Amino acid sequence: MRLSQFSNFAIRLLMYSALRQGQVSTVANMARAYGISGEHLKKAAAELGRLGYLTTERGRRGGYRLALDPGAIRIGDVIRQTEGSLALVECFEPATNTCPLITACQLRVALHEATEAFFAALNRYTLADLIAKPDTLTPLLGIHSDHRPTRELSPSPGA
Repeated sequence: MRLSQFSNFAIRLLMYSALRQGQVSTVANMARAYGISGEHLKKAAAELGRLGYLTTERGRRGGYRLALDPGAIRIGDVIRQTEGSLALVECFEPATNTCPLITACQLRVALHEATEAFFAALNRYTLADLIAKPDTLTPLLGIHSDHRPTRELSPSPGA
């Protein structure tokens, strides 16, 4: 099984937001910290907002803030919600299944069991577990110990 880039970015956004401990984070600063596309992060942030994991602050000093306690966010739940379809094989999608073995195939049963075990293992971890060593993580992301980014972006011309 391979997670989508979208889910990977979603978890990274949550980690960054949790490390900021209630302070607003901008997509631009998160993109810069991770060295990834701001456009991809915007989509992930919007979805995390829709799912209730992030709140949006509008305006000049706006951005995103973690909406829940990090200990309440189970990683398996986030991945399940951001991955979309987890149809490992065609028989997982009844509307498009053409496999004649559907009623007797044990591979389907085994793969379903494996998928559920995957999520159960991930749900043993919370966002708080992922950021349990903030003194190690924050310098890697350019966040000072007072939780302000060290690499503030310059205002764009005309802003």
